[in-house]
Amino acid sequence: MKKREPTAATMAVRTAVILFVFVIVFTGLLAGAYLWTKPALEASAAEEKMKLIDEVLPRSAYDNDLLRDTLELPAEPLLGTDGPTTLYRARKGTQPVALVLEAVAPDGYSGRIRLLISVGFDGAIAGVRVTQHKETPGLGDYIEPKKDKNKARPWITQFDGLSYAAVTDQEWKVKKDGGRFDFMAGATVTPRAIVKAVRKATRYVAENQAQLYASK
Repeated sequence: MKKREPTAATMAVRTAVILFVFVIVFTGLLAGAYLWTKPALEASAAEEKMKLIDEVLPRSAYDNDLLRDTLELPAEPLLGTDGPTTLYRARKGTQPVALVLEAVAPDGYSGRIRLLISVGFDGAIAGVRVTQHKETPGLGDYIEPKKDKNKARPWITQFDGLSYAAVTDQEWKVKKDGGRFDFMAGATVTPRAIVKAVRKATRYVAENQAQLYASK
């Protein structure tokens, strides 16, 4: 008896079933791999965040889980943000220690300059770091401690210990404009933008401190 050849329709159905089974198995393997590696990925991401925060606030200053004691902030003009950002709240025991938040200087020489700022409960700045920028290489390098040639006192550390209330509006400018902050010749736009952004961010904290610490 002659064997009947499978029809085109039968072949199509068979191929579709094989592809479907392959997709199910492949998706399952991907899901399994994701679940297997998820804890390690999350731990790595958390450590990277902590390394960045460590640059503006030492871990010895607080004893709470900083990455869990957070608050989502909406877009805020004083922070220069156009979308939600995360605020981290440092505490020691039950006492508030500092707030760590993001800010953006929108008017850098080559665009937006992203900052991470730590402000103590007393209003004093604990640290400022540039986390992202596109300033001209060479001219704009000094805003990053690792690239700043002045290793003893990097430019960005001028903000340490200052507070919004203790510095006048005139002082919140670079020296070229009659203020107190140093700048590099030929690269005034960059420090102007950062000084302005830090001033606005510390003002935001000063005006909202109680709510920021208390909000859930």
